[in-house]
Amino acid sequence: MLRLIAQRLGLGFGTLLAASLLIFVGTEILPGDLASAVLQNSATPESLAEMRKELGLDRPAYVRYAEWLGGVATGDFGHSLASHRDVIEEITPRLTNTVFLAVYAALLAVPLAIVLGLMAAIWQGGIYDRLVNFVTLLTISVPEYLVGYILIKYLSVHYAWFPSLANVTPDTPFGDRLVLTFLPVLTLTLVVVAHMMRMTRASVLNIMASPYIEMAFLKGLPKWQVVVRHAFPNALAPIINVIALNLAYLIVGVVVVEAVFVYPGLGQLMVDAVSKHDVPVVQAAGLIFAAAFILLNMTADILAIVSNPRLRHPR
Repeated sequence: MLRLIAQRLGLGFGTLLAASLLIFVGTEILPGDLASAVLQNSATPESLAEMRKELGLDRPAYVRYAEWLGGVATGDFGHSLASHRDVIEEITPRLTNTVFLAVYAALLAVPLAIVLGLMAAIWQGGIYDRLVNFVTLLTISVPEYLVGYILIKYLSVHYAWFPSLANVTPDTPFGDRLVLTFLPVLTLTLVVVAHMMRMTRASVLNIMASPYIEMAFLKGLPKWQVVVRHAFPNALAPIINVIALNLAYLIVGVVVVEAVFVYPGLGQLMVDAVSKHDVPVVQAAGLIFAAAFILLNMTADILAIVSNPRLRHPR
């Protein structure tokens, strides 16, 4: 088991290195010249050459990549070209807002998905099972930005229950922050709960065909107890994987939701940085998103290994 965990850690580190290379190459091939974007209308051949030298663009790409990677390893992401602030100072409050949004949505979505999935497994084939499968399939099929606009139309414009814009600041009280971010959190919850619910139902029903489950029924145990106490613990591995994937989406895939609700998170900052050709901020945000996605997937792999008794107790 320790060897398997070490292999997952090594693969995660190698994947992060590959992701950093792709991020650097992606910012290199962005349309337009960075020096021209900085100088704009005041650009002349001489000033362009001077700016390219100042930004280090006159050096080979592999040299700049090695320097950028070395800086990242020491916690130095460079300086923002738009605000001239340290990238870490620029990103930290936005990352805090994104993590808050993701944790808020996860605390709602994960328990809800597991409960709905277990109930669908208990009442397999019934009206509830068909209804919850239809509703979750519908939410999977609808893009998150459309879900957000529908929620704004009805819960914000028609009934005025929640604000349409999630304008939060570092000084916003916790209670007000919960209310202001409820619509984007509800949007994320509706999008991700379907995958987790359907996987929970499918995994539990797959275990229900096992001989020991039949023995539990023969002992006279009610179905809900068999599902919750016997089937669910042995169906955790695939459920953990799909939960980790959806938690990664809550952090990485919030760009569209943050743009819809004008939420000051890392995704919105990345969109603004791309429009301004603020390459250091784009690179840092992309690397943080990649690291979060890889870390959560690696955690899911390790938890799946730990939850497998055949790996915990090898013979």
